[in-house]
Amino acid sequence: MINGNSDRVGDIEKGDGLSRRHFIKVCTGTAVCVSLTPLMFGCNHGGCIGGYGDAVKQVLRYPIDSPVLKTTGRMITFPYVKPSDPSPKKMPDPADPATSPNGGTALTWAELSQVPEYDKLGYGQWEYLDQPLPIVPRMDIMPTGYDASSIATSTKLLNFFAMTDIHLTDKEAPNQLIFMQQSNPDHAGVNTSIYSGVMLYSPHVFDAAIQTANALHKENPFDFFISLGDACNTTMYNELRWYLDIIDGKVIVPCSGAHLGADTVDYQKPFKAAGLDKSIPFYQTLGNHDHFMIGSFPVYETGLEDSYISDKVWALPNELLSPKLSKFPALFDKNNLTGSGLPLFYQGVIDGSTPDGAIINSGPEGDYSTPPKVAADPDRRSLHREEWIREFFKTTTSPMGHGFNLVSSNPNFHLVPDGEKAGFACYSFEPKSDLPLKVIVLDDTQREDDGSVDIHGHGFLDDTRWAWLQAELDDGQAANQLMIIAAHIPIAVANRGTELEWWTGKEGDESATTDNAVDLTGLVNKLQSTTNLLMWIAGHRHLNHVKAFVSPDPDNEPEKGFWQVETSSLRDFPQQFRTFEILLNSDYSVSIEAVNVDPAIAEGTPAAKSRRNAIAAQQIVHGNLTMSAPNYETFLGKPIPPTDPTQPQSGEQITGVGGVADPSIQYQDLTSRGIPYNASYNARLFKQLSPAMKAHMQKLFPAV
Repeated sequence: MINGNSDRVGDIEKGDGLSRRHFIKVCTGTAVCVSLTPLMFGCNHGGCIGGYGDAVKQVLRYPIDSPVLKTTGRMITFPYVKPSDPSPKKMPDPADPATSPNGGTALTWAELSQVPEYDKLGYGQWEYLDQPLPIVPRMDIMPTGYDASSIATSTKLLNFFAMTDIHLTDKEAPNQLIFMQQSNPDHAGVNTSIYSGVMLYSPHVFDAAIQTANALHKENPFDFFISLGDACNTTMYNELRWYLDIIDGKVIVPCSGAHLGADTVDYQKPFKAAGLDKSIPFYQTLGNHDHFMIGSFPVYETGLEDSYISDKVWALPNELLSPKLSKFPALFDKNNLTGSGLPLFYQGVIDGSTPDGAIINSGPEGDYSTPPKVAADPDRRSLHREEWIREFFKTTTSPMGHGFNLVSSNPNFHLVPDGEKAGFACYSFEPKSDLPLKVIVLDDTQREDDGSVDIHGHGFLDDTRWAWLQAELDDGQAANQLMIIAAHIPIAVANRGTELEWWTGKEGDESATTDNAVDLTGLVNKLQSTTNLLMWIAGHRHLNHVKAFVSPDPDNEPEKGFWQVETSSLRDFPQQFRTFEILLNSDYSVSIEAVNVDPAIAEGTPAAKSRRNAIAAQQIVHGNLTMSAPNYETFLGKPIPPTDPTQPQSGEQITGVGGVADPSIQYQDLTSRGIPYNASYNARLFKQLSPAMKAHMQKLFPAV
């Protein structure tokens, strides 16, 4: 049935309101009250609301839905009915910008902020698919003619889950780009990391996802949880503490500054997070949003640090995100932020006292007699890379440091120069002592000091990280270990010229002072020569892609093939995380079951509004979540590294069109089930072991 998300939220909010000394007692709807002493609430990490910390006795806790199932059990979707259909279930087709509900009335990119209109226009409604999403067997990297039906049994080696791109967001911070996104749609309109209605509820959907993982853990225990980066949206201390404190199960104060609406508005009210099951080890990867402003700009290197803790709303030129803006360095000179000579626009903030998060303090500078202000908050400060890492040692979950405790003890740490040791974010770990498998956690984000004036969302390895990665791969190969690389940014899936592809350094950005230590061809060659590598897992693009890197000699050396599995964001639709089950098959091949999970969000909770707003944003923006980037041999008339050197190339000297789509990126056709658009993908990925590794596994697991 169609989920009427907004109808139940009011039940949670019934009560007499929150005075400046007491929280309301709310026990209706699906919320649960928990009693807390002042010490339990405290003022640590999340801050207090004025003097509330001394008097807080009860805080909301939000349960999840039941039963808890993966998408192999049930899956959410939003159906499409053409506007001419008299059915009342009129919803837009996200794959077709020309169609929308109510006879063709569509919201535009600039109208993402019209959150109160979503329900009236039919946006954001969803339902459970009548059938689950099956697991697709994939033999792309196996020898020709391989028959999986010959497998008699499979033994579970490892079970873990990954979440990524949570983007916990301080929506009331003064240094946002909201007006730019709305008024410059050609370059920023589809970037929902800048603004969409989901930014109101980022802590709540994360709490629901953690509870969902805990419930799955009770049925089939996880060996660990790994986060693949972008815990924060824009490097802030309070964003990171919300993230860590949700995992720790603390009371979360999801607002900042003056804490407007903390007594009346659901997304602003303090709540008690459930916390990750203490028996699940948790490991962390660094993402570009964790150490760049909005994942794009170095902070301290460009003089932006004061903008975080200021009480003045940012005023910037609208051309900031336009291509090849030569004035870019001047725009981020802290002494010349308004001296670019271009018209300035106040970027706006979210008014936390409004139920749908109205945007205020935005528009042309000339429309304001005095600069608009917000309540400043020191907890908004931007964290240096090493400061960000240190916060992971201030948690109650295990292990201490969440992987960063392993950096200095890694045998290849000697490759790291003294000047880079404090911020080095690469490490490896062995999740089970009786399993020859290690996870290589790789920081493949750009450097803060690379001199680039481009968006800092590219994949990149400096000399130190490239040497470290090669040593880790060689060590694992020599030790007969299976390997998984966990990084934030995927490889060989995005076109040249986008902010997502493997960085070309000085070649693509004349302002850059650093080059990538390895080009894409060299990286893929090294990975394929490491025959024990099972897969590269990543986030960053907010997509559920599975890509096959086929061996250069698939008939004679199929073991050189490996997989790449991307997981979508918990912020944007489809708001899923992914489980990974590694299996040893009876023929001593390995298979990986990679399955999407919809958080078990309960109706009437703030997380349900997050789901509605995420679906509405997708329906408005029409982002292509199933795209397969073509491979280009040339671009702008000159040879360039192809998207994937292992795939066919187009041979055309053109931009924007042509090329050969990656045949390994596939989605199931669900049109026969009335679902024209499916952004989720479950697969069982088969991998052939080398003769040496197969013999080693036969000794360790003779009873398979």
